Amino acid sequence: MGNNSSNWVSGMLGTIEKVGNKLPHPATLFAIFAFAIIILSGLAALLNVTAIHPGTGEKVEAFNLLSREGLHMIMSNMVVNFTSFAPLGTVLVALLGIGVAESSGLMSTGLRLLVISAPRKLLTFAIVLAGILSNTASEVGYVVLVPLGGMIFLAVGRNPIAGIAAAFAGVSGGYSANLLLGTIDPLLAGLSEEAARIIDPVYDVNPTANYYFMFVSTFFIAFIGTWVTEKVVVPRLGEYTGDAQPEEIKQLTADERRGLKATFRALIIITLLLVWSAVPSEGGIWSYLPGTGFMRDPETGDLLRSPFMRGIVAIIFVVAAILGIVYGIAAKTLKSNYDVINGMGKSMSTLGTYIVLVFFAAQFVAYFNWTNLGLIFAIQGANFIGSLGFGRIPLMIALVLVSALINLVVGSASAKWAIMAPVFIPMFMLLGYSPEFTQLAYRVGDSVTNVIAPMMSYFAMIVAFMERYDKKAGIGTIIATMLPYTVVFLLAWMVMLIFWILLGLPIGPGAPLFYELPASG
Repeated sequence: MGNNSSNWVSGMLGTIEKVGNKLPHPATLFAIFAFAIIILSGLAALLNVTAIHPGTGEKVEAFNLLSREGLHMIMSNMVVNFTSFAPLGTVLVALLGIGVAESSGLMSTGLRLLVISAPRKLLTFAIVLAGILSNTASEVGYVVLVPLGGMIFLAVGRNPIAGIAAAFAGVSGGYSANLLLGTIDPLLAGLSEEAARIIDPVYDVNPTANYYFMFVSTFFIAFIGTWVTEKVVVPRLGEYTGDAQPEEIKQLTADERRGLKATFRALIIITLLLVWSAVPSEGGIWSYLPGTGFMRDPETGDLLRSPFMRGIVAIIFVVAAILGIVYGIAAKTLKSNYDVINGMGKSMSTLGTYIVLVFFAAQFVAYFNWTNLGLIFAIQGANFIGSLGFGRIPLMIALVLVSALINLVVGSASAKWAIMAPVFIPMFMLLGYSPEFTQLAYRVGDSVTNVIAPMMSYFAMIVAFMERYDKKAGIGTIIATMLPYTVVFLLAWMVMLIFWILLGLPIGPGAPLFYELPASG
């Protein structure tokens, strides 16, 4: 029975991959999607497709891109759509610094040290866990950890696509788990608070509202992600037969050890400087140093909404470049500034296809936002689920599922919650659930389908990473590889939510599971 089930799953995923990869190149596909959205917007406008925004009460109408105004927008914003596409700048800037670290030999030497010293059985778990923790720094994990997962797996003789999948599962599928708060927490809490005040005008939602559940989920999802990788993904992918060559696993030379020691000392100094820039200016031993906390918000002293968090990509660029230069000088692999610039140039030269893909993806995302079709779909879907009249646990499951479904067509977590919160939070409060729990159920659904959602901003970049190891890889490869994570994460997280409900546990500091309506009169 077990073999038959395994063969059935493998056959289904193989079919998904074959069908998916028969689609045109992802860049061509996004171009087709963009054209289709233009046509669809005209039909939607002709049919007067509308929805009422639950937060503002205003009517949302489909915008016709086939109109004169729409065609003017397409032509005049084509360059801006491309250059302002958020993942493009993030990838290019981060890779400039990483290119120095890679060309100096720091990356390969560090990988070899990791492979030599770390127990092989823990590599997968470490990659998934690192991906989850990277969410504290917003979306940096997509740029750094996902390709690193492939490099590490290739270095130890395993299929690099499985390494990419493990890292991607942690970074994207585990987006609602972490040991620390991230930039998304205060953003969602603010939207939840506004929605909660529809019922209770003085209700407050703290950014730490989901912290207990997130903390437990970190280890839960890391173990499950490791299991899916080892038991489903690795056996299905099999041995790697591509052309990519792994770093040769040799013992470190004297120059390389000297380079790593110098890099480690530089890393300690940089870390202390970053801590100095981020800690509060009052209290503790750091307060005696002048300029403490200079990277925090100058008005509120907040860290989550500060130049420090908004500048994470710049920090990665600077730190990676400095560490690469320090290593290169100490290990004698960098001879002059020309080597540093050439390293940056080499990292950029590998992104040609990705840049083409991003151009068409950026146009599609812009057109989709302009038409309001994603917004209308999200509102109508949320209203439909809300009208079904489910009980507590079924309604929670429905919210998770509708969140997961909407995530396939609307990429921004905050944009979706801005639409859904005014519908679901008041509804759940009337049923006895706290706004914090409703937000948590939304976040679970929003996470699990990230890894199979072509509308997710970094999806195109994952295609490019996989193409490094398999020239035939496409959207079908990613969806077939990542679908097991979506299914298992979804089931496991829903079971965890149900147990949390049955036990009545708080989900964060001062964030109860249930809510009681204030007594009237």
